Amino acid sequence: MSYREILYSAADGVGEITVNRPDKLNAWTLRTAAEVRHAMRSADADDAMRAIVVTGAGKGYCAGADMDMLQSIQKGGDASADFADLGDAPPFAEDVPAAFRGEYSYPLALSKPVIAAVNGVAAGLGLSYMLFYDLRIASERARFGTVFARRGLVAEHGSAWLLPRLVGMHNACDLLFTGRLVDAQEALRMGLVNRVVAHDDLMSEARSIAREIATWSSPRSIRIMKRQLYGDLFQDLGESMGEADREMVASFSTEDFREGVASFLGRRPPRFTGR
Repeated sequence: MSYREILYSAADGVGEITVNRPDKLNAWTLRTAAEVRHAMRSADADDAMRAIVVTGAGKGYCAGADMDMLQSIQKGGDASADFADLGDAPPFAEDVPAAFRGEYSYPLALSKPVIAAVNGVAAGLGLSYMLFYDLRIASERARFGTVFARRGLVAEHGSAWLLPRLVGMHNACDLLFTGRLVDAQEALRMGLVNRVVAHDDLMSEARSIAREIATWSSPRSIRIMKRQLYGDLFQDLGESMGEADREMVASFSTEDFREGVASFLGRRPPRFTGR
């Protein structure tokens, strides 16, 4: 697949997506959204891929929605677009909830872990979309801000639901009401990112985490645990425990369980199949 606004590569079980509009600090367009979605879902459907890393080209991660696009919307322009040249992305599994099929929430439905490697500013939509990823690694140069209140906008695409679950209500109010930019260390203290690393080490760190998952973790286990983690946000404790007990029993008869035990006893890296 030839993309226009992103780059995609794959190696060692890791699919890597780079938003490639560096002259615009990777500002988000409808085309960008369609290409990232297509690449993510294609990587998710590829059995050879075990993890997905997303970053930005140049100095920025994603500075938010493209201003030309916003001005077009403000003037009553058509926000829809036809990207038939991308072809159809692999379909969702039948049991994926409607809430996880949305334009920006779909990373929650992927069976592979998605890791953001935040190399610079992540603002507005650039921050909102990142909330739906599983892990966030930040360069020491990264900065984060919602900015919506400073543009006369509101918390978009479910960020008012997800942000408090990641950073707590008080920090969510701070980020949303002030619209200010916070640096990487403050984002770490809030819980917005998992870790902060030296800028020059960012991609090697993100790739190392992705390769560790690809090498040592059962893809079946990851698939089920992602469904548990995000699905359980809509369940009570009893429902969560019941599902966990059923899934644990089911795990005992899988190839990955047998391989996990055999590789541990044999003191060797596992050769998981995802079955």
